[in-house]
Amino acid sequence: MKISGKLKFTIYFLCTILTVYFLFPFIWMILSSLKGETEVFSYPPKFLPKKFNIDNFIIAWRSQPFYKFALNSIIITILTTMGQVFSGSLAAYGFARFKFKGDKVLFGIMLATMMLPWDVTVIPQYMQFNLFGWIDTLKPLIVPALFGSAYYIYLLRQFLETIPKDFAEAAKIDGANEFQIYSRIYLPIMKPSIILVAVLNMIVVWNDYLGPLVFTNSQSNYTLALGLAAFKGVHSDAIVPTMCISILMCIPPIIVFFFAQKDIIDGISGGVKG
Repeated sequence: MKISGKLKFTIYFLCTILTVYFLFPFIWMILSSLKGETEVFSYPPKFLPKKFNIDNFIIAWRSQPFYKFALNSIIITILTTMGQVFSGSLAAYGFARFKFKGDKVLFGIMLATMMLPWDVTVIPQYMQFNLFGWIDTLKPLIVPALFGSAYYIYLLRQFLETIPKDFAEAAKIDGANEFQIYSRIYLPIMKPSIILVAVLNMIVVWNDYLGPLVFTNSQSNYTLALGLAAFKGVHSDAIVPTMCISILMCIPPIIVFFFAQKDIIDGISGGVKG
């Protein structure tokens, strides 16, 4: 179907308007972070600052040990993402490749765990982690993710269902064992879905507030999201520093999404198709 020039122009124009509409709050936050404290509260509000105060970011970053909060967030995000990808891909490979008695029931039970809200499981988890002596450490935020997540396993399994079984059969004829088939044949093919899972997990963990709030007590174990919330609670009128830290928090997910967007689309398409 050929699209006329007028219709194409209308579509691009509407997309541009929507893009500006959704980006405007973010642009306003960036410009406000570069203003002086009095300029933010001026009326009528001014769009552009009189002077672009880049030092606002340095002052805000040094006002609290945000470097420590950022390091905790980076450690948790990297380790949980590696755990989700490795464990999730292995479990998905097992559900997709091996057919045994009760496999569908087991897969259904796993999916049923997604129906339990976090609010229901947090108290038993807290009691368990307290028994292990993990409260006020980063372990409760890392260790559970090392065993995979039902949602990510489901996404990867759906993608694996679209891959022909002939690849595995050919590799078996060549003498490859199951782990070699998984690591050398299926993992490269699963790259789009694995990147999708990694990005989704990164965004969730990087912005997680409730988990660190429940399982950590000391400031040295705060993540960036929890540190920002604590800073806002003490300095509720410090608008500029809050915006500066919020912008810095947004940068890593934006960068990751920018470079991985093609694989994310391919991963979603494969999962939906499966």
